[in-house]
Amino acid sequence: MINTALRLPAPEIEALLQGRIIAVMPNKFITPGREFALCPADASINLLPVEQYYRSNFLPIAQSTFAQLNSQGVLIQPQQMSLLSDEEQLKLSLLAYETVLVKAWANCELCQIINNAESLVALSHLTIWTKKGLQEILTQRHNIFLAYLRVYQLPKSIEVAIKSNSLFISLPQSLNVSEEKPVLNDRTFAQRKRQLEKLEPALHPELEELQSAIAPLTISQPAAKQLDDDIKVFLGWSSNHSNQKFDSDLVWIKKIANVGNSSDGNEFERLVRRSLIKLGFSCSNTNSKANLDPDKLGGAGGVDFYCEYPYPVVGECKATKSENVPSKTPGQLIQLGKNHLQEKYDSCLKIIVAAGELTPDALLTTRNNQMNVIRPETLQKLVELQAHYKNSINLLELKECLQQAPFGLAEDKINTYIDKVEQSIRLRSHIIQLVKNYLENSGIESAGVESLHGAYFGSNPPQPIKTPEMHEILIELSSPLTGYLGRIKGSDWKSDRFYFLRDLLVN
Repeated sequence: MINTALRLPAPEIEALLQGRIIAVMPNKFITPGREFALCPADASINLLPVEQYYRSNFLPIAQSTFAQLNSQGVLIQPQQMSLLSDEEQLKLSLLAYETVLVKAWANCELCQIINNAESLVALSHLTIWTKKGLQEILTQRHNIFLAYLRVYQLPKSIEVAIKSNSLFISLPQSLNVSEEKPVLNDRTFAQRKRQLEKLEPALHPELEELQSAIAPLTISQPAAKQLDDDIKVFLGWSSNHSNQKFDSDLVWIKKIANVGNSSDGNEFERLVRRSLIKLGFSCSNTNSKANLDPDKLGGAGGVDFYCEYPYPVVGECKATKSENVPSKTPGQLIQLGKNHLQEKYDSCLKIIVAAGELTPDALLTTRNNQMNVIRPETLQKLVELQAHYKNSINLLELKECLQQAPFGLAEDKINTYIDKVEQSIRLRSHIIQLVKNYLENSGIESAGVESLHGAYFGSNPPQPIKTPEMHEILIELSSPLTGYLGRIKGSDWKSDRFYFLRDLLVN
């Protein structure tokens, strides 16, 4: 039960909820272990104007948060009102109050006293405040009280009427709170706390700048939102373990097989083109008869799809309800491909995506001309894997698969490739869980590759791997674009250390 609240500038509560900061600067010492709700206050609580107080990469968030409060018209400042027009008449003070939304509560883990001006630059780089803002606080108060807060979200926001400008205020009624929704998990908070206590430099300031740049796009751009979430996890601003985000493309991906087994040839061609783009293929070719744009189909006399990067691919689509695929389908690919691509045709991978069975002549033509015939169901399976596990399909490995005999029906070799990818995902999921369990059981914050490799063989591993191979996988999993693990770079590969960030869930 909590009956008090700490008043903080509204943007700083937002930064705590985002995981961007883990500490605030009250104007007096807070006893560690004290628990309280977090109540937002307006900009007047700060010693400097907003533009001078917050760092440039946080300033847009601060300005937006304050503007939102002002637009609500609930932050009324105490004011004087003259009862008569005569200026010398007595002015009476009105008792104003604020109605604010309380979204979170916190426990003070530590309150650090900072009075060394030399540490302000490092402190600024690790927080949201400018050096000038920190210096102003130190000048006026002689000490900076840095309160480390473990923040928890409330299940539901509550409205609270605030009738005091004190640092701590009494709540009109006690709150029954729990630790079910921490902003950061135990391990992530401990790592951030150690970094801030020791004023260790930020590991990836360039990613912080990138996150600030894409933050305004997250409202309207789902891809930007996903990248923003991934960067926050990697930076330690978030410990959200769920990586199974719904990919909106799955709506059309799940239609591939059904449309392929219908008579809607144009829609099937669009879906095949979108599938190739989803897998990572692209085309800058402006030739209206050979491109990859789903909105500009090949039309009469054009190839159904053509990719340029990372390697050339040309192909035909054949949607059909029941009839067989005749020999004129691969024959058409040869004729149209050579007509529109000329000398480029020979270097292309040739693919036919078709639902029906091939006639004997059609099958012979595809084999003699090194064409791969893929069923819509198999294409859908391949693209679904890419949607569930982003960038899991390696197009160069797929090329090697498609260049190998046998040609003609390619179901077996593509399914073998899909099985290989799924096995690779399971291996990585196992290694991530290994790191997590090893650190929890040993009580340490990070571990080297040799220790982890030793633990790997006692963990019922899915397959044997050597130490250098494991290091390569650990590097991959700790890259900013994956963010499943964190990495502390050593002097050589054997001295690199790794720590857990989030799970890789495998269905």
